Amino acid sequence: MIRDLSPDTDLAAVAALMDETADFWTLTEGAPAGPTAAADFFTDGPPNHDPARQRHLGLFVENRLSGIAELSFGFPDASAAYLGLMLLAPRIRGAGHGQTLLAHAETLARAAGATTLYLAVIEANPRGRAFWERHGFRPTGITRTDERNTTHRLMKPL
Repeated sequence: MIRDLSPDTDLAAVAALMDETADFWTLTEGAPAGPTAAADFFTDGPPNHDPARQRHLGLFVENRLSGIAELSFGFPDASAAYLGLMLLAPRIRGAGHGQTLLAHAETLARAAGATTLYLAVIEANPRGRAFWERHGFRPTGITRTDERNTTHRLMKPL
C-alpha cells in the first residue's frame, strides 16, 4: 500500500526507516541519518518548488513503513516534477517495490500536469543509477561536485 505521509502522524515511522537505511545515509552523507532527518523529509525541497503541491509518500509492506518518496513540482521548470528522495528499507530491496513506488510517483506527476520527472543520483551509488536507467531515466548533462559527492541529474519524459 502507498499513501501520503504526514509529519503529525508518521514522523516516528519515517525516523525508524531512516535508521534502518543507515547504509544509504552513510554513502550519501558520510554518517547515519541525523536527528532532524525525518523532520527534514517533510520540509526540504528543491529550489523554486511549490511546497503546497509537494507529496510525501509512504510504501507499506506488511503494515510497516518500508519506503518513502518525496515528490515536488516546479523544479527545474514549471512543467517539471522532481523526485527528491526515494528510499527503500534493505529488507525489501530487489523485490520490485522500488518499481511500484516509482510508478506511483510518476502517476501522481502526470496527474499534476508534469511533463518531465527529474532526480539526482550520486556517482558513488552505481546500483541506484542502474535502477533509474532501467526505468527510463537519462542524464541531463548537469553534474555538481561538492566536498562529499559528485551528483548527476537525470530526467525522464512522462
